[in-house]
Amino acid sequence: MRFKYPRHRLVNPVLLKLLMERTGTGRAVSIRELAETARVPRSTIGNLLTGMRLEIDSRSAHRIAAAIGVDDNVLWIPAQRAALTVLGPAESDRVTAA
Repeated sequence: MRFKYPRHRLVNPVLLKLLMERTGTGRAVSIRELAETARVPRSTIGNLLTGMRLEIDSRSAHRIAAAIGVDDNVLWIPAQRAALTVLGPAESDRVTAA
C-alpha cells in the first residue's frame, strides 16, 4: 500500500506570484526555476498560479515554500483546516462524514 501525504491548500495564488517576484533571497524566481528547485512539475506551479489547482501534497508544499524562502504556513493551509475555515465546523462535519 502506498502512503498518501496529507494535502495542503494554497492560501492565495496572487500571494505565490508576489513571493516569486521577491523570494527570501531578494531576487525573483521563474516558474521553471521554482519547479526545478522544489522538484515539482512546471505544470504544478503554473496551475497553482492560475488557480486551476489549489491543493497539493504536503511534501511538495513544503519544498515550494522552502524554495521561495518562506515558512510553510505563509503559503499553505492543511486541507482539513481549509475545509473548516471555508465551510465552518457544522458543514465540514457533514462533508467528512459522507
